[in-house]
Amino acid sequence: MTEAEKLYERLKPLQEKKGYYFNSDMACTMGILEGLLTNRERYGYMNCPCRLASGDREKDRDICCPCDYREPDVAEYGSCYCNLYVSKEWLEEKIPHGYVPERRPPEKSG
Repeated sequence: MTEAEKLYERLKPLQEKKGYYFNSDMACTMGILEGLLTNRERYGYMNCPCRLASGDREKDRDICCPCDYREPDVAEYGSCYCNLYVSKEWLEEKIPHGYVPERRPPEKSG
């Protein structure tokens, strides 16, 4: 079992209890989980691989997975920005799988 698969197995039941599900597109999900693990090796914390980290944990706190934007993204769009975490309705294709715009303020990404 790969490290990404182990992370998936560890996080899945914890997140589902909170109403968040992993995207059923396993290639997408595993790619993002691998990115989280790469960022943990690189920076010492698992920041969102869909965003550019500064390398300063305090500055990147809002984009440590699960990021501060997951809850409002899933509530509004059924998916977080990177499509890692989705709602049950999104997973069951009861709502459209549209683009999720970036919520992180521009002044924080640089």
